[in-house]
Amino acid sequence: MNSGDLKYQYKRLSIVEKIIAINVFVFIVNGLFTFLLKLPTDSIIDWFELPENIFSYIKQPWSIVTYSFFHGSIGHIFWNMLLLYFSGRILLNLFGNQRFINVYFLGVIAGGLFFLLSYNIFPVFSNISSALIGASAGVTAVLIYICTYIPNKEVRIFIFNVKLWYVGTFSVLVDLVQIPNSGNSGGHIAHLGGALLGYLYARQVAKGNDIGEWFSKLITGITSLFSKERKSPLKTVYRNKKTASKKTKVNNTDSHQRKIDIILDKISKSGYESLSKEEKDFLFKAGK
Repeated sequence: MNSGDLKYQYKRLSIVEKIIAINVFVFIVNGLFTFLLKLPTDSIIDWFELPENIFSYIKQPWSIVTYSFFHGSIGHIFWNMLLLYFSGRILLNLFGNQRFINVYFLGVIAGGLFFLLSYNIFPVFSNISSALIGASAGVTAVLIYICTYIPNKEVRIFIFNVKLWYVGTFSVLVDLVQIPNSGNSGGHIAHLGGALLGYLYARQVAKGNDIGEWFSKLITGITSLFSKERKSPLKTVYRNKKTASKKTKVNNTDSHQRKIDIILDKISKSGYESLSKEEKDFLFKAGK
């Protein structure tokens, strides 16, 4: 498989799958570099992890986001990505790409801030040197968001059907209990930061408020700066009707396929009989 094939396959991934792919790629590359070059294990991570000291953080402000792309072990990244895959799919089906990006990365930032503040406020951490890595805060934000927004939806865990609010409550309680009883207090505090963000975000959405709208605009602004289509502001633009028609057709096709995927996902979880008459008719026509 050449680089062109890889790019094509990557573009076909959902935003959740893309973030998982990036995390796995970073984990593999970091491991290979440190091994092949005989570097200390943390030599690369040191540049991207979130330090507990505020003055150290000021020297690498990007770490409030980049820490989330690095993991300490296979188990660490495996469980984070597995949970992100299942909870992220639910959020995507409900709200789409931009909302997922908002919840995930704002959860990462909130978790990082909780970590920083805790290690600089509470006396118990005053003589502890630590640093934060891992996507757990963002993953927890996504999980708690859906647990708050659709609390009574049931999901299958092993052989049991469990309501999402049970899952969310259990997750938060586990982190609270482990803060004083584990060697990863900072990590559990970061999880709680992500959980709080997810909870507040979902509660505000239910009231009709999108507290992540500013973040969407920020991302759009940053993206536009690096867009390949960004040209001189004096450029004259001509509207090609054929091109516009093709774009509309492509957008309609994507929307059509997305609806099919949602219906198929519903069948896999609840069976064909759980579909409404409209959904059954739509699936029948799509199969022709």
